[in-house]
Amino acid sequence: MKFGVQVNCYRTTWDAIKASIEVMDAGRWNSLWFADHFLPPGRPQDEHLTAFEGYTLIAVAAGMTKSLRLGHLVLGNTYRNPGLLAKMATTLDQASEGRFELALGAAWFKREHEAYGWTFPSMKERQDRFQEACELLRLLFTADGPVDYNGRYYTLDQAPLAPGCYQKPHIPIMVGGTGERRTLRTLAMFGDIFNLDGWAGQGMSLEVYRHKINVLEKHCKDVGRDPAEIKRTLLMPVRITEDKAQIERFQRGLGPGSMAGPKNQIVDRIGEFERDGVAEIMFGGVPTGNIEAYEQLEEEIVSAF
Repeated sequence: MKFGVQVNCYRTTWDAIKASIEVMDAGRWNSLWFADHFLPPGRPQDEHLTAFEGYTLIAVAAGMTKSLRLGHLVLGNTYRNPGLLAKMATTLDQASEGRFELALGAAWFKREHEAYGWTFPSMKERQDRFQEACELLRLLFTADGPVDYNGRYYTLDQAPLAPGCYQKPHIPIMVGGTGERRTLRTLAMFGDIFNLDGWAGQGMSLEVYRHKINVLEKHCKDVGRDPAEIKRTLLMPVRITEDKAQIERFQRGLGPGSMAGPKNQIVDRIGEFERDGVAEIMFGGVPTGNIEAYEQLEEEIVSAF
């Protein structure tokens, strides 16, 4: 089992983010992740607070670190043309010597689209655009030469991707989200990494995870894909505590099976997911810049694996 952290980049400072990156790079961690929003998600009254741009942060982190893998949970497709995103991805993959993972979702935060003047399409159109973007990205990443693409929303006209991917066969693509009809099918067709998002309100139970994997496997069968090719990961909000009231509040807010409890209980639950095929867990909710919190997770949880 490998472990990463989604380092919070909202309502915080660069110094706190920098401290988090440095403690991770010096520890046992495998990967570092940022979100991708332009306003702090959640409370409308927080709109004026800091929201660092996620792709820029990952590029900076690439220059600060030596071995951490790098990515987002997850980039919003509506914010960047996928051809541009492919160029950004291969540039960062080359500069980090193969440490970048491209994670993309359909985007959901309507208010930030309004705030910055971006069109916020219907759910169907966002899913259609997302599927096209994933197809286009995989095509660019794997092509031997310039690429033509004629979709409903995106087109390429003999577009080269040079430099190409540093990683072979290509930069892994995480398809963000677990919508059963469209998103998991898009993953089966064009993605390499599955991620169950513990912030989404569906909980972090084995039952939810197994159900989503069962749906994914059916889509893989339909499109002729070996599901073993798709890496399984979790974004896991976590809190080490023996306070029953804290545990109840945590699980009430995030759904059944969410990871709050004594360290031994969390270790046991992670072990269950590991036996069920999960290859990596990205912890969420770790206080940005709180070195003690990162060290506690590393010493009490990560070291057990």
